[in-house]
Amino acid sequence: MTGAAPLAPQRRALILDIVRREGAVRVTELVERLGVSNMTIRRDLEVLVRTGSVEKVHGGAVMTSSTTADEPAFETKSALESAAKAAVARAAAGLVQPGSVVALAGGTTVFAVAHMLRDIPRLTVVTNSLPVAELLRPSGGALDDSAPTLLLTGGAPTKSASLVGPLADQAIRSLQVDLLIAGAHGVSERAGATTPNLAEAETNRALISSAGRLAVVADHSKWGVVGLSRFAALSEIDYFVSDDGLAPEARSVLEEHVGQVILGETEAA
Repeated sequence: MTGAAPLAPQRRALILDIVRREGAVRVTELVERLGVSNMTIRRDLEVLVRTGSVEKVHGGAVMTSSTTADEPAFETKSALESAAKAAVARAAAGLVQPGSVVALAGGTTVFAVAHMLRDIPRLTVVTNSLPVAELLRPSGGALDDSAPTLLLTGGAPTKSASLVGPLADQAIRSLQVDLLIAGAHGVSERAGATTPNLAEAETNRALISSAGRLAVVADHSKWGVVGLSRFAALSEIDYFVSDDGLAPEARSVLEEHVGQVILGETEAA
């Protein structure tokens, strides 16, 4: 590979694309193709293994099963692709207007977005995410005129700390929001936006029904990953917000199907 070496998110997207196209790849081959060190490639593979995108084997990596019903815990997911999630969050926050009603679904990427919304004036936030509710709740329980007005749905918590189920769905369907920001376990051309949790998929569909617009936030590592249950087809997504590590092929597919693709710029470490 000629020219400057790609940044980490771009490298990992390229590695994932190679593995998907060829089924397997050797570390030595990636070193030659990408022009980086053996240790750098091994670190990239470790990240891709943790996201469930590839399976590490002796001397390289192979493709994992494209469908999973395993739902990682919120704390586990929080440690993955933090720079990419921050880029996504900064880009997604630009969609939120002062005085609007925004729904924030569960997940660590949406939690990163919530951090960016705390200073937007006159905001009303509907959420089924326990971490988002805790983040946006005025400290000490005191009323704070500068804090967003917060509405928390009921429901039963998942491993990813989202409230789901009939109680959550019933509460959500009585509301109308301007914009829903939802994360995804995986996104693909065939399956759309998916989650491993059937109840969470149903609650996400209730949120979509209550929202005027849908923004799906997902970093580049989520492309090509398929969870057990779809909650939105690509054609239902008004904004797909990702980071600049998203592979060109993925961006091309998304631009054909979603309303608008927005890519946040990853800051150098």
